[in-house]
Amino acid sequence: MKNAFDILILIARPAAGKSEIIAHLKRTEVNQRIRRYHIGVFEEIDDFPMLWSWFEEDDILTKMGHPRLHSDEQHTFLGRHLWDVLIERICLEYHKKLRDEPDYHNRKTAIIEFARGSEHGGFEQAFQHLSKAIAERSAILYINVSWEESLRKNRARFNPHRPDSILEHSLSDEKMESLYRYVDWEEISAADPEFIEIQGIKVPYAVFENEDDVTTGRGKALSDRLEETLRRLWGLYNRQ
Repeated sequence: MKNAFDILILIARPAAGKSEIIAHLKRTEVNQRIRRYHIGVFEEIDDFPMLWSWFEEDDILTKMGHPRLHSDEQHTFLGRHLWDVLIERICLEYHKKLRDEPDYHNRKTAIIEFARGSEHGGFEQAFQHLSKAIAERSAILYINVSWEESLRKNRARFNPHRPDSILEHSLSDEKMESLYRYVDWEEISAADPEFIEIQGIKVPYAVFENEDDVTTGRGKALSDRLEETLRRLWGLYNRQ
């Protein structure tokens, strides 16, 4: 039996530790990664580079004297529907991988990463735009931190010289407040401690508790907690 997830959906508030977990996985030798975390060779599909490219394109359009397409000059989306477009784009990127490599999951895991706040529809809205084909192959890892911890780490990682960086991008306090102070994870996971229904499919999930911030140090505390959490998730994944 294959010993790795087909798709791992990695979600949380901003700065909760998603990118740090991925960085840790990248530094872990592949055989050990399969044994400990059930993730072998993997590729990421992250909506942050997608939305950042929209901001950059809009800034270029403004410079050229043309109307902006996605965001205003403060990089606020011109329509709430654009959050859903990003999920549809994630799905498109995933299905192109399958188109080009029909045996994709014989060799690789896809890690889908995004953050959503209640203000723009939350995870419930995002899940409505995931394809059934993705739901059928997925497990969800939710990284749980409080609003206050998300805000603290968002401030701490800010690098004004690399606003497009996966590990060093940051939002203003005002945007963090309006977009991510409230999330709907507890509401959508309350009905079942192990599965969430997406497109009629029961998708297993596990919660990685990170209020004590084991992801920043990236040491034994992170690796041990990640191993234990993904072991539980792997057990649920194989019960589907």
